[in-house]
Amino acid sequence: MDAQKVDMFVMTNQKYFPAEKIVFLKQKLMEADESKFTLASTVELKDPTTILLLSLFLGGLGVDRFMLHETGMGVLKLLTGGLCGILTIIDWFSVQKKAKDLNYNNIMTIL
Repeated sequence: MDAQKVDMFVMTNQKYFPAEKIVFLKQKLMEADESKFTLASTVELKDPTTILLLSLFLGGLGVDRFMLHETGMGVLKLLTGGLCGILTIIDWFSVQKKAKDLNYNNIMTIL
């Protein structure tokens, strides 16, 4: 794979991935062929900032967990009001990392 294309992809999308895993992502993209790179470029990435805003305003309803494809936890938060607000507060501090990990895992599944 062309190093310039990989660098451009990583620079454009680095806010969607954990900083400590960008090196591994870059290495896998360099090893990938053109079709896998094109497929990886089409993956819908979740914006961690948007997920955080959803968690701040609608976290008690579990919307942030539904967006992260954690349906069971979303239903639990919906039915219990975020476990009386405790799980909602915890999510304010952890939801961005979860979104970045989800994006990383989705890309690595393709590669």
